[in-house]
Amino acid sequence: MKMRIAAAMLVWAAVWVLPMSAAARSEAFGEKIYDPGQLKPVDSYLKVKVGDLAPDFQLPSLNGGMVSPGQYRGKKNVVLSFVPAAWTPVCSDQWPGYNLAKEVFEENDAVLLGITVDNIPTLYAWTREMGKLWFPVLSDFWPHGRVAASYGVLRTDGTSERALFVIDKSGVIRAILVSDINVRPDLKWLVDKLKDLR
Repeated sequence: MKMRIAAAMLVWAAVWVLPMSAAARSEAFGEKIYDPGQLKPVDSYLKVKVGDLAPDFQLPSLNGGMVSPGQYRGKKNVVLSFVPAAWTPVCSDQWPGYNLAKEVFEENDAVLLGITVDNIPTLYAWTREMGKLWFPVLSDFWPHGRVAASYGVLRTDGTSERALFVIDKSGVIRAILVSDINVRPDLKWLVDKLKDLR
């Protein structure tokens, strides 16, 4: 198992961490990607902390139906991955990168829920361009950013922070990472936090 995790992290590093701009890594999207330029790194205040019971919610899934972290209570650890917006360079790299780490989630009995404030049609077009993602993609569009706001990661411009919340099987938040919005979060941090749940 350790070998598979190490291999996944090496592939992640080789493909996603080599020094190149996010725009360069998103060349497959061509002119479809909107580059907002350098943004204020963090523009919100957390409303939850490690040790809190994670606020539950239901959001529409790109695949249809509603998804809630509560539906995994007692069954799976949950990682919430908030990203600011569809069709932007760093977001368009971060989520496809998790395809390379799917085994890491499986081996740590975890599910990933991807969340943006975009609407379902936008998420449909964006994810089709990125390629198939193995995890549910959820829309926090209406009421706009309600879930992001409940966690304290809704930015003043109406997008969300680039944030990860690691939630254990009992629904308790065990780790939080609010990244510089301009930078993709480090996979090693996430792997370490998932392993800590064992």
